[in-house]
Amino acid sequence: MTDSPVDQNSAPDTPTPRRKPKPERARLNGRPLKPSTMMMGHGYDPELSEGSLKAPIFLTSTFAFPSAADGKRHFEGITGKRPGGAEGLVYSRFNGPNQEILEDRLSIWDGAEDALTFSSGMTAICILMLAYVGQGDVIVHSGPLYAATEGFVAKVLAKFGVTYVDFPAGATRDELDAVLMRAKRQASESGGKVAMVYLESPGNPTNALVDVEAVRDARDAILGTSCPIAIDNTFLGPLWQRPLDHGADIVAYSLTKYVGGHSDLVAGSIAGAKHWMDPVRALRNTMGGIVDPNTAWMLLRSLETVELRMQRAGENAAKVCAFLKSHPKVTGLGYLGDIQDVRQQDIYDRHCLGAGSTFSVFLKGGEAECFRFLDNLQIAKLAVSLGGTETLASHPASMTHLSVPDERKAALGITDALVRISVGIEDADDLIADFAQALDHV
Repeated sequence: MTDSPVDQNSAPDTPTPRRKPKPERARLNGRPLKPSTMMMGHGYDPELSEGSLKAPIFLTSTFAFPSAADGKRHFEGITGKRPGGAEGLVYSRFNGPNQEILEDRLSIWDGAEDALTFSSGMTAICILMLAYVGQGDVIVHSGPLYAATEGFVAKVLAKFGVTYVDFPAGATRDELDAVLMRAKRQASESGGKVAMVYLESPGNPTNALVDVEAVRDARDAILGTSCPIAIDNTFLGPLWQRPLDHGADIVAYSLTKYVGGHSDLVAGSIAGAKHWMDPVRALRNTMGGIVDPNTAWMLLRSLETVELRMQRAGENAAKVCAFLKSHPKVTGLGYLGDIQDVRQQDIYDRHCLGAGSTFSVFLKGGEAECFRFLDNLQIAKLAVSLGGTETLASHPASMTHLSVPDERKAALGITDALVRISVGIEDADDLIADFAQALDHV
């Protein structure tokens, strides 16, 4: 939010910033307030907007400068001639009141110094990667990834001389050391560097977990700390996993999912230390892609209830999975509350705060049986995406991951028998009844 205009008689070489510094996290009797409390007002002062309890939507393309000296100083920050970025509002491709309040609040959930918002999750991921890679560089990534992310690395970045090395989500420290050594040799041969280690945990759609701590230790030992570790935390964030606490440098989200939570917007974000955010902010300033004011306002609304929605959805998922686990037409579950693998359980115990509400269910048969199940759902909706208030179900092999080569899908466990379910906040007994009658048609 902007402060009142500065005194026009102030010295032009020391202009007063138009906005307040990034707000400090509030404390009460020496104790920091919890994120759910801070979502009600952090980063916003009603006095700056005629006493409006909620932040208005600022629909403007540009912002008036108090003085020419202020304008010059803001553009020095935007263009990188002076470190620190713009000290005020300039132009809505760069920043805006709704976006800045949203970014302040998002950083609270992950314990991050800074955050950036984007027009979609894929915009966030693409600009993040482009900000860090150069010709001859190598990206190391876990698998599975969201299909669009994997395609961007393998197909789009490849056009610019960027290659990749991938590893399975559950890789051990020894396996990670070998992968990073291979990537380092590959980068050396191509005249580049290992630009980024990119993770998705849990992986989409199998819920496979990555040992972020082991990745950090391997990175530190082989590549050094100048190579960032980024992680897509969409499936569990921001409530059930805090990757920055376990060694990740940058956390990415499709805000469309749990944070937005109502299947009525598309947006994305990244968060981390300011020195990791600055290159991405600079490229976003050039390319655009910042979230629009109306969507930012809707996300501020959603952040007020994200904890309640995710808790209810998580409770529902536990009940639904208890039913599905014992059903004779279900051959397996990719649910974090019922992990069968010792290695995956160890990662879960160290990294996760909850099992989430998105999971995979494997049915007897293949595509035909999955289609019968999906076509007969009455309450759950046949749609891609996840994290909304309503329950959604889809068939990844023929939908979200259709573009992934068959051999790659087979290696990652994305079979024709897999259905991905995102449980919402309906009544759990009604959802169980719906799944039971749909399974009767299989």
